[in-house]
Amino acid sequence: MRFLHHNQCLYNPFSKLSSFSSPFCLMGSFPLCKSTSLVFLSHLSSSSSSSSSYSQKYFLYRSISLLHGSFPVRPTSLVKPFAMKPNGFSSFTSHANVPRPPAFSENPRDKALSSTLLNILRKKLQDLGIDIEACVPGQFSGLLCPMCKGGDSKERSFALHISEDGGAAVWNCFRGKCGWKGHTLALAEDRSSYQDLGRVALKQDLGRVALKQNIRKITVESLQLEPLCDQVVAYFAERLISKETLLRNSVMQKTFGDQIAIAFTYYRGGALVSCKYRDVNKKFWQEANTEKIFYGIDDIEGASDIIIVEGEIDKLSMAEAGIHNCVSVPDGAPPSVSKKDVPSADQDKKYQFLWNCKNYLNKASRIILATDGDTPGQALAEEIARRVGRERCWRVKWPKKNEVDHFKDANEVLMYLGPEALKEVVDNAELYPISGLFNFKDYFHEIDAYYHKKFGFEFGVPTGWNSLNNLYNVVPGELTIVTGVPNSGKSEWIDALLCNLNASVGWKFALCSMENKVREHGRKLLEKHMKKPFFVGRYGGSVERMSVEELEQGKQWLDDTFFLLRSEKDSLPSISWVLDLAKAAVLRHGVSGLVIDPYNELDHQRLPNQTETEYVSQMLTKVKRFAHHHGCHVWFVAHPRQLQNWSGSPPNMYDISGSAHFINKCDNGIVIHRNRDPENGPIDLVQVCVRKVRNKVAGTIGEAYLEYNRVTGEFSDAAGDMKLKKSSC
Repeated sequence: MRFLHHNQCLYNPFSKLSSFSSPFCLMGSFPLCKSTSLVFLSHLSSSSSSSSSYSQKYFLYRSISLLHGSFPVRPTSLVKPFAMKPNGFSSFTSHANVPRPPAFSENPRDKALSSTLLNILRKKLQDLGIDIEACVPGQFSGLLCPMCKGGDSKERSFALHISEDGGAAVWNCFRGKCGWKGHTLALAEDRSSYQDLGRVALKQDLGRVALKQNIRKITVESLQLEPLCDQVVAYFAERLISKETLLRNSVMQKTFGDQIAIAFTYYRGGALVSCKYRDVNKKFWQEANTEKIFYGIDDIEGASDIIIVEGEIDKLSMAEAGIHNCVSVPDGAPPSVSKKDVPSADQDKKYQFLWNCKNYLNKASRIILATDGDTPGQALAEEIARRVGRERCWRVKWPKKNEVDHFKDANEVLMYLGPEALKEVVDNAELYPISGLFNFKDYFHEIDAYYHKKFGFEFGVPTGWNSLNNLYNVVPGELTIVTGVPNSGKSEWIDALLCNLNASVGWKFALCSMENKVREHGRKLLEKHMKKPFFVGRYGGSVERMSVEELEQGKQWLDDTFFLLRSEKDSLPSISWVLDLAKAAVLRHGVSGLVIDPYNELDHQRLPNQTETEYVSQMLTKVKRFAHHHGCHVWFVAHPRQLQNWSGSPPNMYDISGSAHFINKCDNGIVIHRNRDPENGPIDLVQVCVRKVRNKVAGTIGEAYLEYNRVTGEFSDAAGDMKLKKSSC
């Protein structure tokens, strides 16, 4: 014997029609049959006076219906079975309920109107690819879906209902991968047909109800299943699945002529519920109109731990490893995770088996997902976890096959590593990931890289001033708040720091500096970079001005290093606007730093019931998340509130206007203070007060002194003994 190929057709259910004695079966073509049927229908309507010939007319009526395909024999799979007994359906009513011929006392005017509506409706449905020649108004009909063609199994899962007056139609394909549904009317003004459609809709999708009502009762005998032959047993033996396991799980076969297909029987409570077939080419099909459940559902009755695999052979492989509390999904895996929300139970067609088995799943405290390691397998795991709850899901990670690939599923592990290895893999299942909930183990690789200094800036980037490097270093992804009284040199100091960072490590920066004109800001940066004044004037003294060539070099440097965030509208920019553009600068230009200068130049509209403190807290949270997610250091300049009875000493971080959250939420807090009292020290001496450092690896609290060069705008370390006489840092 040989396995059945899924494309082979061994039997034509209509092949014996030629043996019928009825004259209808001698007609050679379908068009001829159709025209002949019209003649007999005409004869039926014109011979209503003779009640004695009713049975003959009814026989003719039914014969015509059969010739038109009203009751086609539906095979259980793509492969045509040899059994003559029909096991499918053409209508959601039984064959015994074949509609009787219309009453002969019917009003001719109503009949003509109904016929006209039906003809219009037929034309509309034909445009959609729906053929209603075999359909009876007022009843459901099961057809081949014109959209999905019934899939590989050619399943007649397309339910069509036509209103009794022929003026409306509603349809739904119940195949999990299709789900096409819709409705149409013959005439827009036909209110009676609208009412018919409304009655159908109010019954909550009668097609599905009809399908549930028509779930077939099957047995081993009715499906003509057989015990496994030696050839099939040998096939499983090659996959290390024993005959004992096959018998325990009731694996059988079905013969089609001289060929066989493997039959996986789906039992629940000892009763056969469904059957799935597999041919040699790994093509699968299932018995139609049977309930979707897990394969091996009885093995998890009352189990606290449940293992779910992707295929029946994986379930059998688990059994070989002594793991019996395992089930397989009936329909395989989806290509990817759906982007839509999980539908309701009655609409969740693809995963209806989960809802049908929910009583078994609800009793389990742990569900181990051992689906295939490929993309569809992982998508299936996610879809199951979405429905049963990620919090009680675990996942199996298949071991490596080599340096590149992993084993795909349970059977591969069984075949190559053995049953003990398979059991160990299941025992070592990991918690299923939940968005936002992690273990430290998930970050061990990052901790290792940090320990071995593989990031490159573990201690931060030095500022370029030796006196300050012991207190403050620039760490990627942190937020530094810079404050100081007006004209203290906050912006000048930040510009000088950026120039130093660019010179030492090549960082690029995004500048949102709303207090500076572009040309003025460009001049200040160029002077610091070229170490020469931009102009020959009162502040430049006798120092040589930068040449045209140096200007051109400096302009190229400006263009390569800085990217400007500027609003072209009259309205003030919001913090979200700034961060969105900064994100683009990070992704497009690779910037490593963002300067927002100052806070009070942004639009700070807030909700009527929101305090300024609450607003500042939320705003700084956004800034910190941006910095962390993009590895970008942010300098945020914030002015202090108006100081009462100010003595000339540096302000405190808590003096910042708006909220104490500026000091509470930042990673680093720095006060820039310039001496204004000649008696207290040099006028150009700048005091850098480091008031907060969250990361002790990068610095500590303290103060440093820098000298400011008014000609070039540069800052340099002050002499060792140069300090202010009075300092509050």
